Amino acid sequence: MRSLVVRLDSFGDVLLAGPAVRAVAAHSTHVTLLCGPRGADAARLLPGVDEVLVWEAPWEGFDPPPVSPADIDALLARLRAGAHDSALVLTSHHQSPLPTALLLRLAGIGRIGADSTDHPGRLLDVRHRRLPGRHEAEAALDTAAAMGFIPPPGDDGRLRVLPPPDTTGLTGNGPYVVLHPGASAPARAWSPHRCAEAVTLLADAGHRVVVTGGPDETDLTRRVGGGVAVDLGGRTSPRTLAGVLRLADVVISANTGPAHLAAAVGTPVVSLFAPVVPAERWAPHGVPVILLGDQSAPCADTRALTCPVPGHPCLDEVTGQDVVRAVHKLIQERPS
Repeated sequence: MRSLVVRLDSFGDVLLAGPAVRAVAAHSTHVTLLCGPRGADAARLLPGVDEVLVWEAPWEGFDPPPVSPADIDALLARLRAGAHDSALVLTSHHQSPLPTALLLRLAGIGRIGADSTDHPGRLLDVRHRRLPGRHEAEAALDTAAAMGFIPPPGDDGRLRVLPPPDTTGLTGNGPYVVLHPGASAPARAWSPHRCAEAVTLLADAGHRVVVTGGPDETDLTRRVGGGVAVDLGGRTSPRTLAGVLRLADVVISANTGPAHLAAAVGTPVVSLFAPVVPAERWAPHGVPVILLGDQSAPCADTRALTCPVPGHPCLDEVTGQDVVRAVHKLIQERPS
């Protein structure tokens, strides 16, 4: 059986699809993962993926491309060449899988399944409806199971990535805590001055601190690190970032991709979680987590990209000392 799994949005979303991908792989001879450009690096980290196809859908992302018949024709040709027997379309609870399902039907894929609130007509062979409040990783697994893709024996359903490299050359020897100050949307980010405060207080408490960030976040990581932390801004690929997070005692992060990557390598997370999306669906999955942030703030469930409340109180009322206490609690409770 040649199977296709579709998850078209961001890095973290693709990581959350990982347990479902492994379930599909347990019943397939070949698994192709179709993802968007923002999720491609995560797709290449997932166990069970044999091939990654990257396509930017005109209905996904913050700035989707225009609809192009030539682009869609090229995608259909690639899908037909894959000769897939079945396709599992994974979406978030607020998204429709039906535009994707229509393309897969046009590509001649014989059996298509998804979680769909909307009536699918002839677009889906298996229409699943998720349980209320289900975490996104669990909802994806449920949809896979509805297609007959049951996880293999011994698979605990946690997030997982391929083994990362040794990164002690980047971090230095000895225990450390990681703080990742960036986020995919401003509404989800803890303010830089709060991050810098946490770095200083963690260092005063005796912790080595490593600050991480992407190539476009080097000014942010330099400001947050303040000469106190090891600044890895712009110095890690997704694979090496996984290695840095794996060896950390705790990772401190907003609701963004590295928080899910930390969960995928088994590291506890202090989650600075803005309630613009529900924590029950999007918090780091399968590892010890302390959630900080006012989950009943006025921005709750708005999916806002920029905070609609002056002063960003849902996160910025969290102090550096709050984070230090959470870090100590997770370290104390971590099995030796």
